[in-house]
Amino acid sequence: MIKKYNWAILGCGKIAQKFSNDLKLLPNANLYAAASRNLKKAKGFAAKIGYEKAYGSYKDMVEDPAVDIVYIATPHAFHLEHTLLCLNNKKAVLCEKAFAMNAKEVKKMIHASRENNTFLMEAFWTVFQPQFLKMVEIVKSKELGELKFVKSDFMFNGEYNPKKRLYNIKLGGGSLLDIGIYPIFNALFLLGKPNKIKTIANIRSTGVEDSISMLFSYDNGAMAVLTSSFESSCKNETELCFENGFMKAERNSDNPILMNKNGLNQSVEFDTIAGLGYELEATHVMDCLDKKLIESPVLPLAFSLDLMEIMDAVRKEANIVYPNHD
Repeated sequence: MIKKYNWAILGCGKIAQKFSNDLKLLPNANLYAAASRNLKKAKGFAAKIGYEKAYGSYKDMVEDPAVDIVYIATPHAFHLEHTLLCLNNKKAVLCEKAFAMNAKEVKKMIHASRENNTFLMEAFWTVFQPQFLKMVEIVKSKELGELKFVKSDFMFNGEYNPKKRLYNIKLGGGSLLDIGIYPIFNALFLLGKPNKIKTIANIRSTGVEDSISMLFSYDNGAMAVLTSSFESSCKNETELCFENGFMKAERNSDNPILMNKNGLNQSVEFDTIAGLGYELEATHVMDCLDKKLIESPVLPLAFSLDLMEIMDAVRKEANIVYPNHD
């Protein structure tokens, strides 16, 4: 008999709504509770999405014995606080990226997971997407030779408003934590941790960087060029260059991967999915819990710590400082 898990949402914003809609696709996921600091907002979210309960207090929600898994969807600056609240109440946690504000906070989260023997994973959905998995498969196959160069961008043209999350330094604003983490993820997953990092950032008067370019180099001669921006628009592609060809894939696209092998172009198909893709990471979390695991073998906590350590190094190089988090 299939085990059903009661999911709870901590933070009722846009990403929580997208995630929740994908949860509905899963037969072993029950939309149980939604929590916000504003009870009216929580009730509205629960009614709209279909959650059974609404809480105006995060503490009250995690103390509900029926809650099995909490998806944390609050701003980066609160991830440590909210993750510890859940783990200390023995609730499995799927926490949105960026996992925390810095590596020091990530270490505290990992420690709490192990002390409480309770599951914790960063909600990095990319690693479960069919497009990304197909790219990884080709890299590992060596059919194009060794991977030598990664170019990855994530940009959009957003409104400059210091009061909103993206430009609020106190909430971890800036393109780096919000979207720059995706290109860095690609480089880390495919090439590993770099031995040298160089950055150029455009920093606003509020201390928030809205555009940043990063250059990573590796002992084996490989390189990565990565960019994120809130003030530019582009196709948001990832290009992988090998000894004998290249691959190119658009972000959030159903288009096939373009592969060029020995000068010949070909399209690489990958599996389609029913939802937006959040259901894949949710399925993985429940599979891990079925197996009594406290961390994911696909996205281990050591990887999330490596990712944050790289981002700390990028921030140091670019002189980006988050008040009360450094």
